[in-house]
Order: sequence, then structure tokens, then C-alpha cells
Amino acid sequence: MHRRSFLAASAAAMAALGPLSPAIAANTAESGVSDGEIVLGHTGILSGPLGVPIKVVMAGAGLAFDAVNAQGGLSGRKIKLISLDDELVPEKAVANYEKLLGEHHAFAFFGCVGSGTTAAAAKVLNQSGAPMVGGYAVSDSARDKVNGSGYFVRATFAREAQALVQHLTTIGVSRIGVAYLDNPGGAEVAKLVEAALNALKLQPAVAVAVKGDGSGNEAAGKALADSKAQAVIMYLGGGIGGEVMKSAWTAGGRQMFYGMSIVPGDVTAKLVGDKTSGLAISQIVPYPWSEVDAVARDYRQLAERAKVDVGYLSYEGYVNALVMIEALRRTGRELTRAKLHATLKTMKLRVGNMEIDFTGASNTGSRFIEMVRVTKEGKFLR
Repeated sequence: MHRRSFLAASAAAMAALGPLSPAIAANTAESGVSDGEIVLGHTGILSGPLGVPIKVVMAGAGLAFDAVNAQGGLSGRKIKLISLDDELVPEKAVANYEKLLGEHHAFAFFGCVGSGTTAAAAKVLNQSGAPMVGGYAVSDSARDKVNGSGYFVRATFAREAQALVQHLTTIGVSRIGVAYLDNPGGAEVAKLVEAALNALKLQPAVAVAVKGDGSGNEAAGKALADSKAQAVIMYLGGGIGGEVMKSAWTAGGRQMFYGMSIVPGDVTAKLVGDKTSGLAISQIVPYPWSEVDAVARDYRQLAERAKVDVGYLSYEGYVNALVMIEALRRTGRELTRAKLHATLKTMKLRVGNMEIDFTGASNTGSRFIEMVRVTKEGKFLR
């Protein structure tokens, strides 16, 4: 694939097979697959502060799906993505999964969001047989609960926690706190940070749960300031991290802040201004502004044309969509859920500078982690 983009090669390979005949389509199609369409379902939080980054992730995924559709789709089938808001409430998420399966006839799921919501849907996913690819902000334990149904591209939060703690202790920082979303996924991440510290015979300087609606930002910031932690690891989405940082500094705190990958650096920079330059974030996809990586170049061209913000969030969505597209392509024209599962379980591929491998016991494909700094302009420095 030296002269073709990843997307062009995938689409060309499927187009060469030609469209399905009506007879073959009738024999092989199942819910969500027709002669001209493949329906994918998505449920996640799309409202409030935590919904903002999810919309960006899904806009990045849309770039890849739209590009393949513009080239004729896969075997003449266009990919249709239906997205529903579950407000990160498990009961609403389960209802959305059922609605996507029953009313919208989703063939598979893509990019679904959240730990408690994903874990709650384990039974529905297992009974339907519909694969789920490329979840976002899903805890390690929730991934385990949907093992056999879910395939996650991004590295585990345990790996992120270990990478951040290792980096901080290497530069001589030992008083490390954690600020996390007050939900099941956040509580688990706090324990992962604690485990990473315990492995080095350290304890968290402070652990602060922060409400997802932003109502506890001021109190959280004061608690961090009072702890005298040298550095704080944040598992905070949307603008919540930036607001907590400001509150900590207002309360007299002087700690450094490090974000896990769900922290949007560009959003944070708009909130904290000049002080952003002290923020580092662990990223789980390669550098989107690479000039030598063809996948990153294709992504940027598509994003600029569609007026989608170029950054790690939209690039993660794009990379996840490429994995979904490649899995569908490799499965072939006689597309069934069972065959898609079989493809995913034997799939290895390289997307840009990122190795993805689902062939082992884990349902997480990547171990990629890269630490980057955020400038006051919201730019990222490797």
C-alpha cells in the first residue's frame, strides 16, 4: 500500500468483488445488512460537558465511513451509523442497544461509550451476537465483562496509569494524587493509579471524585490544593479537568497536572490559558500531525475538507473506524455476525504507527502510549 491510502485500498478491494446478486443477498444477509447498506449502532453520552468530546470522536469516525461510502462502499454497501444519546446512564444505554437492534436493525456496534453502560449491556450483546468495535472510555473490568462481544482498540487504562506513574517517578515526583470522574469507570481508574503507585511502594497523596456535571469542580480543586500533592493524574472528560485545575490554583495549589487520554488538551488550554504549558497527557493513538505517516495525512485532508477539528479525539475516532472498515472488508461479501467475530479474533493490522492485534486472550488490540505536552494555544508537543 505504498501508493494508495488505507481507505482507498480497502474500498478498491471490496469494489473489485462486485455487488451481491439478489439471490446471494437473500441467502447471506442478516439484520442490518442489505444489498446496499451495513447498519452500525452507537450509544454514548452526547449531551452535557461529557458529550462534547464524544461528538468530536464520532465526527472523526464519520470521516472514514464517509470516505469509504464516497468510493462506493464495501462490496457496494454503504456504511450507515445510527447514534443515540444514553446520558451515560446504564438503563438508558441498555434500552438504546435494544432499540438499535430491534428498531434500527443494527448489524454491529461501533464506538460505544462508558464503563457502567458497557458492562450493563453485556447480556444484550451476548444474546444478539452483534460485535462491538472501538469503545471509548470503557474501563478494564467492563472490557472483561463483554469479552467475546467487544473489541477495543485503545490501550487499557491500567497501561495508561502505569505509564504516567512511571514517568512521574522517573523525574523524581513521589507525592502523586488522582482526580477522577465520580462514576464506576472513574472509581476503577483511581484504583489502577493506586495499584501502579503500590507497585513502587507509594500511596496516593489524595484521591478526589469529581461530578460529571461539573458541580463539584471548586471543592475538588480545593481538596487537591490542600493535599500538597506534587502532581495530579486526571481522569476527567470535557472541560471538567480545566475547571478543576483553575480551582486548585485559586485555592493555592502549585501541583503539576497530568491527564489520561480522555482529557482534551485543546479544550483545557482554552480554559486555563498560559498555565496549560505544564499539562502533559498520555495519548493512545499516534501523533495526528505527522507529515510522514500516510494515514495521518489522509485524516487531516478529510478533516479539513469536512471542517472537523484536527486532534487526538477525532483521530481516535478515525483510527477506530479504519479498524471497523478493515474487519468488514476482510470478512467478505457474505457478511454475518459470526463471520465478523471470526475475522476480528484473528486480526492483526498496522494503522499508521500503531500495531493492533486481537489474536491473543485480551480483547484490547493496542498497547500504544505516548506522552505529549500541551501548549497554551492548545497545540501538542511530543
